[in-house]
Amino acid sequence: MRGALCGLAERVTYNKVFMTAYVYVSLKRSVLDPQGKTIQGALQKMGYKGLENVRQGKYFELTLDGGLSREEAQNEVERIAREVLTNPVIEEFRFSLAE
Repeated sequence: MRGALCGLAERVTYNKVFMTAYVYVSLKRSVLDPQGKTIQGALQKMGYKGLENVRQGKYFELTLDGGLSREEAQNEVERIAREVLTNPVIEEFRFSLAE
């Protein structure tokens, strides 16, 4: 029981504002996307119409504790995305923050 209370105490922050970062990673337009092409072909074979192009990517949700200001959170998420979540040679990212 004590461990459960300890875990709860660790989640309580001074300003009690938790933010969620939504990070979208995709291949740069100049990079061929074979998985996207495979998905597009499969969708067309299944009878779906009107598809010009399919590109696949990755999606991450990061929950941030209330210890950062909004500006600090934006900077930290951008750094995480740039340094860890993407391969900057072939991928690009965008993100948004929500409280």
